[in-house]
Amino acid sequence: MEITMNTFLKGAMMLIPAGIVFLTAYYLVKSFLDNDARKRLTEIRLANQSLITPTRLQAYERIALFLERISPNSLIPRVNKQGMSARLLQTELIKAIRIEFEHNLSQQIYVSGHAWEMVKTAKEEIIKLINISATKIPDTASSMDLSQMIINIAAQVAKLPTEVALEYIKREVGQNF
Repeated sequence: MEITMNTFLKGAMMLIPAGIVFLTAYYLVKSFLDNDARKRLTEIRLANQSLITPTRLQAYERIALFLERISPNSLIPRVNKQGMSARLLQTELIKAIRIEFEHNLSQQIYVSGHAWEMVKTAKEEIIKLINISATKIPDTASSMDLSQMIINIAAQVAKLPTEVALEYIKREVGQNF
């Protein structure tokens, strides 16, 4: 029994250092692989960042262009045609705003939620301005009468909703880039 116990102790004495070496090697290799994976993930994020940043800036540019295009001073001359009735102009103005908006829907992915809400609010407020203006003129009015009413009401507002949204967009771009 002494030989067996002695042999067992000798075997254990060899296995314990081997186990310690194995565990040390295991943790070193695991640590190395974890660091390497983190480094690769960081590189991927940086590469994505360099691709996303220009796209995000383009989204802000397109939103700024959208806001400029739906402001009454830009929208009315573009849509109003000689001989249109006020009702037809009202319909065409709202249609133009909605088409512009739908064309830029995908931009919401690249801007903050609050910025996108500001854009949607500006769109709805401009539509509301057009509709209110249309209620203040007679049914037989011309497109020029509606245009003048929209411009007059817009002039009474301290800042148009498009201007407020555009200022917010500019601030957000300044903070993020």
